[in-house]
Amino acid sequence: MSPSTPSVDYQHIFRSLPGLFLLLAPDGTVLDNSDQHVNQAMLPREQARGRNIFEAYPSAPESQQALHESHEKVRHTLQPDTMPLLRYDLERPAELGGGTEERYWQLTHYPILDSQGQLQYILQQPRDVTAQHLAERRHELVQQQLTQSQEWARFTLDALPVLVNITDASGRGVFFNRRWLEFTGLSAEALQANWAQAIHPDDQPKLQRDWDRSRQLADTTQYEYRVRRADGQYRWIMTRSVPHFDERGRVVQRVGGGTDIHDQKMMVQELLDATEQQARLSDQSYRNAELVKQQRQTFYDLLMHAPAYVSIVRGPEHRYEFANTLFRELVGGQEVVGRTVAEVFPEAREQLTAMLDGVFQTGEPVVGKELQVSIRDNQGGMRDAYFNFIYQRFEENGQPAGITAYSYEVTELVQTRHALEQLRRSPATSASSSELEAA
Repeated sequence: MSPSTPSVDYQHIFRSLPGLFLLLAPDGTVLDNSDQHVNQAMLPREQARGRNIFEAYPSAPESQQALHESHEKVRHTLQPDTMPLLRYDLERPAELGGGTEERYWQLTHYPILDSQGQLQYILQQPRDVTAQHLAERRHELVQQQLTQSQEWARFTLDALPVLVNITDASGRGVFFNRRWLEFTGLSAEALQANWAQAIHPDDQPKLQRDWDRSRQLADTTQYEYRVRRADGQYRWIMTRSVPHFDERGRVVQRVGGGTDIHDQKMMVQELLDATEQQARLSDQSYRNAELVKQQRQTFYDLLMHAPAYVSIVRGPEHRYEFANTLFRELVGGQEVVGRTVAEVFPEAREQLTAMLDGVFQTGEPVVGKELQVSIRDNQGGMRDAYFNFIYQRFEENGQPAGITAYSYEVTELVQTRHALEQLRRSPATSASSSELEAA
């Protein structure tokens, strides 16, 4: 007589399975579940057995509808069905602090058939994918924020009335803002391939030498060179180039901001010609001639190093969100971010605030030339200065958000023009002109 086959406690095996399993009758009645399912659902097995799944484990109407559709699909096809991602929050028992836990599940329903191929049970296997789903959602949020940040940075660079370019460590252009494209009439691809093609041939060797020297010094540098405008005219540009370092202190990029100084250069040249003519034709002494040269050099230095200021203010109260280095130098090195224009420039708050209000409310940019403003000097006193500027509103989600401001001081330019006009009206110049006519 052969030994009897030992009995197997299949219910114990089912309940001990390493996973979440819920056994249902074809009509959705809960028959049994695994121990891990009991622990995860936080509901005693005795309170679930014999009840319909929707009654034992209530959920939102849309979740119940999705479950019902999956059950119906299994009943009709007798094939497994995996549901789309389902949110089903778990209620914590009072002894665990109460409340709910946000949870996400991937549910698969398996048909269990009898010997005649008829549906006998539906086995539900939920998989907790909360951690994975939340991680994906966080990744999407971070990616969205990164995209928005990149779009904002590009918008800001394109909105500035400055020729902004970025070059890599080798000097190859990797970015040119919209002002560069409009100024040169070249595409971004053409400039990235060879941005030197827009530089005057006579200025290219010196620019290359200055560039090589700046790479060795790894310092902020300033260049002056001629760039071919879209209409074919070469215009003098002054560019301030700032290095960007990696974590090891190596220069990986340089960011340049260029300003059209062609008119200033021409005025300086006119001043130089006028003073040289006066020196040739007049009988003034050597001392006066030297004084003219000194004045000429002073005017030249003042004009050629005229600074440019860039700032961004946000909201109807015009609160600074960004201010570049030269702008901070303008206000004595004080911190301006987070403060309003009225707080930073109390002496000119009514004039500046009125202009900014107009731009913010109407969206019409304001371009000003030689605006006279009283500002505080390095010794704490006050001085009158002249500025060329442009205020331009930017929007977010179709609503006014703030104003980009670009300005550069032209105090020396205004003073130089006044001096030139006085020089033309001076008796010595008139006498010299008469002598030339007589000759």
